[in-house]
Amino acid sequence: MTRTLVRLFVVFILIAHGLIHLLGAAKGLDWAPVATLTEPIEPELGVVWLAAAIALVTTGALFAARARMWWVAGIAGLLISQTVILTSWSDARAGTLANLALLVALGYELAAQGPESYRAEYRRRVATALRASVPGAGSVVSEADLARLPAPVAEYVRRSGAVGQPRVSFLRATIHGRIRASATSRWMTYTGEQVNTYGRTPSRLFWMDATMFGLPVDVLHVFVGRSATMRVRLCSLLRMVNAAGPEMDRAETVTLFNDLCILAPAALVDAPIAWQEVDDTHVRGVFTNGAQTVSADLTFRDGDLVDFRSDDRMSTSPDGSTFTPQPWSTPVGDYRVFGTRRLAAHGEGRWHAAAPQGEFAYLEYNLDAITYNAGAASTD
Repeated sequence: MTRTLVRLFVVFILIAHGLIHLLGAAKGLDWAPVATLTEPIEPELGVVWLAAAIALVTTGALFAARARMWWVAGIAGLLISQTVILTSWSDARAGTLANLALLVALGYELAAQGPESYRAEYRRRVATALRASVPGAGSVVSEADLARLPAPVAEYVRRSGAVGQPRVSFLRATIHGRIRASATSRWMTYTGEQVNTYGRTPSRLFWMDATMFGLPVDVLHVFVGRSATMRVRLCSLLRMVNAAGPEMDRAETVTLFNDLCILAPAALVDAPIAWQEVDDTHVRGVFTNGAQTVSADLTFRDGDLVDFRSDDRMSTSPDGSTFTPQPWSTPVGDYRVFGTRRLAAHGEGRWHAAAPQGEFAYLEYNLDAITYNAGAASTD
């Protein structure tokens, strides 16, 4: 919501400011008398006023359309605008305040959307991951594939609609929900997008656009190869978290295993998982990715996965510098059909901490859309 309001503010000011510049063009080009501008404007300067109006309105339109290079027109518009304001300072000096406000807003948008932003890095990494994950030809999940799985897992994969569908090379999902740092912290709303690839070296790329105390927060998880990072910026500028290292790699390996179970049941037939069937509704899985081996206990009810619990995931400190082993679970439910697949549409992330916090939900998510083996990801 915060980013949407900023965008609407920028679009409104750009277009309104541009239209006001038409007054200088009208006077300089003798289109109409303009009583509010008392200083003379030569025809040549009238053309410059018109150029400022066109550049600012064009920037507003490009920004509203989410064009990638909107900021080029914006910089040109601001420079031309301030130039003509200086030539009619006594009449137009108030326009400098509008230009300063626009400079701040455009600076923020450049930080949030520009080439050095987390959003841009996410796009680049997704493009690279998808190029390396071209789906194979004609290989589909069969009943024979399910024979290698414990009965509760096989039934879950079957109920997901995977049988007869192509094997999963990559997925793209969009979600929304809320998140908090502790049992007593305020909830933050967020929207998220992720792209996971599967193969010899799985990857997980996750982008979150959150809001904390009314301010935007950018979150980027990158798990490529055998290493993982989690980075967080406030207002796209102030770094809050920069988590990396073996503990982060292990934590994200658990998350990758969790994604396999919840978002890509079809990929379980080929995943490097050693299964142990505990009883009719409980299965333990041991997942290996490179040097990391993690385990989780899966609980099923009426053929559906309803919980995933692992002792191998670790919570991070607020700045991401330290990790604390803590039991972690993700109860899921509200199964719905997404295209050809039937998946859990709602879930939680829960920490099972020691007293005084105890068990609490720190994450709630709702699955909005998911696709397999098709389409490019975008955060626009």
